[in-house]
This record gives sequence, C-alpha cells and structure tokens, in this order.
Amino acid sequence: MSNPFSLENKIILVTGASSGIGKTIAIECSKMGANMIITGRNSERLSETYHQLYGTGHQQIIADLNDELQVKEFVEQIPILQGVSLCSGIDKRLPIKFLNKEDFFEIMQTNFFSSSLFSQLLVKKKRIEKKGSIVIISSIASFTADMGHAMYSASKGALNSFARVMALELAPQQIRVNCIQPGVVDTNMLQSGTLTEEQFKEEEKRYPLGRFGKPEDIAYSAIYLLSDAASWVTGSFFIIDGGITLK
Repeated sequence: MSNPFSLENKIILVTGASSGIGKTIAIECSKMGANMIITGRNSERLSETYHQLYGTGHQQIIADLNDELQVKEFVEQIPILQGVSLCSGIDKRLPIKFLNKEDFFEIMQTNFFSSSLFSQLLVKKKRIEKKGSIVIISSIASFTADMGHAMYSASKGALNSFARVMALELAPQQIRVNCIQPGVVDTNMLQSGTLTEEQFKEEEKRYPLGRFGKPEDIAYSAIYLLSDAASWVTGSFFIIDGGITLK
C-alpha cells in the first residue's frame, strides 16, 4: 500500500539548512526518503547538517541567496525538483523610533527579497516539476503585533502576500505554494536573542499548550505540504503556534 506522506523518489531543496528549522526540515525529509539538496552560507554548519541526513544521494551547496550571481549559478547546477522549502531568515528587534534604513533593508533582503526572487528564478528556469510543492517558512509575526518586531513582521507579511499570488499563478501547472506560520520555536535564533532565561519562561507560560515549538513541529508540517497527501492544498497559511493566537 502506498503512503501519501512518503517523500520517496522526490528531490527536495531546503534553503537555510545550516541551522534551526531549515536544518530539521532537511533531516526529517531525508528520513521520509527524499533526496535532499541543502544550501546555506556557513560551510561548517551546512556540512554538519549534511552528515546528519539519512540515506544517500544528497547534495550540499554553499550559496548566499542575497548574492544574485551565486543564485544564478546555483539554479543552473541543480536538477528538476519536486519540492522546495524556503527557510532562510534573520531577526533583529528595534523599536520603531530607532529604525533605520540599513537594518530595514537587511531584514527585507534576507527574509523577503532573497526567498521570493529565488523562487521566481526556480520557476522561470523550470526547475520545479509539475505537481511540485513550495513551502515557505513565514511567521505569526506577519499578522500579530510584538514590540520591536516591526521590520521582521513587515518582511514576513510581504512574503505571505507574494506567496498567495504565486500560488494562484502556478496553479495551472499544479505547483502548490503554502506558508507555514510558526509561533516561537526553540532554535539558535531564539537562543541568541535579547530575552533572559526568566523572560523566556514567562513567555512560554503564555502558550496554551504550555511550551514553545520545537523545530520538529514545523518540519512535520513541511513534510505534509511537500508530500502528495497535500495535493489539494495551495495558497494556505498553516498556523503552528501552540495556540498562542487563540488569545
């Protein structure tokens, strides 16, 4: 009996695979039988991810998606894909009165422009197979307000809007585009933030399910959206947040 959630015989590309959610998505997809192509900017950390992948036939390619030339070279050397998970992202908290153009541009460049233009090039160069799937890691910050998060929220909101239009335009090719909207997930990005351990514990108590997310929580949803089980799902926002947006 076939398993609609299997990723066997699928080539899946994961960006931002050197750490956090992207790393976990890559590893979990490999467990489901996918042949992985992983990319990131940090060669040492990307190699760590590569050596944790299950199975064989995987590739690791160092690339900075903010570099237009590197992106073009990257797209030219990869095979036809059945799935893509866009996980690259950075965060920086600043109150609105302290915002500046340089920080704003950095956030928008990495979180919005690099992922959207990269996916556009994949489509233009016909690197995504018919009935393929694009999964974008966004954030509940795109529709909730959090002090100091104006730049990050704006970048994720832009990504959501781009994804919905892309889903509509690619529907005739049966290419699906969906966004995962995580709440707070316990990753290196979170751990390198400005909150103290006590503040983290207090924040965690606000979540109805009593904890922050784990990267695996997001990865399992990505697997579903990349699989044939989600063949009638496109243009959707999957909120995975431990119930925090219920409040």
